[in-house]
Amino acid sequence: MCSWQDVVVTMNGQRVIGVLGGMSWESSAEYYRLANELVRERLGGLHSARVALVSVDFADVERLQVTGQWDEAGQLLAEAAKGLEAAGADLLLLCTNTMHKVADHVQRAVGIPLLHLADVTAEVVTRAGLGTVGLLGTALTMEQDFYRSRLADHGLRVLVPPADDRVHVHRIIYDELCLGVVREESRHVYREVIHRLVQAGAEGVILGCTEIELLVSAADSPVPVFPTTRLHVEAAVAQSLAP
Repeated sequence: MCSWQDVVVTMNGQRVIGVLGGMSWESSAEYYRLANELVRERLGGLHSARVALVSVDFADVERLQVTGQWDEAGQLLAEAAKGLEAAGADLLLLCTNTMHKVADHVQRAVGIPLLHLADVTAEVVTRAGLGTVGLLGTALTMEQDFYRSRLADHGLRVLVPPADDRVHVHRIIYDELCLGVVREESRHVYREVIHRLVQAGAEGVILGCTEIELLVSAADSPVPVFPTTRLHVEAAVAQSLAP
């Protein structure tokens, strides 16, 4: 007996994308918007993306980040991922760079593939022929090894801003972008940080926090930028529509 998911795939050629979001919901809304826009571009007409969405309470996740309770954070997201699988998701997106620290925990909890954000980004960077990239993100993403080492596994040399710049980049993410606040003065701060990364040898810059794309675009950088949210969604839609 076939499931309703099998019927959906047969009808419109789409697999269901499981979106594990809420970290923050500002960037998760971008995931949903981009998925639907990309499917409409590919299929035309009134087509939209087949999406199952679970949105967690970011306040709970942020508290676990601050207190270093990573096992608990991993379990929280793993349970959410199980819910997505039960809802019919065929592949899984963890819609946050920082919480990819517990990506392995989440993947072990489900039988569907988790599309790792760092792998997707690194593949695009290497296809562009770049070897050295700057990385912007939360303090955890910039300073800890879980994300940088994943990029390095693809042969990339990863530069992060100096300590003072990291403080500003992190603060703007949590105090502004996660709250939907976009300030021109903060855009200027990011432009200056990017400029210093380029001076240090960065050939491109990874926007390694899903909220940064609300503030920074290609126009703000003298070198190519790699918007991880868009790249993640593009890869997911490609898999969803693959034969």
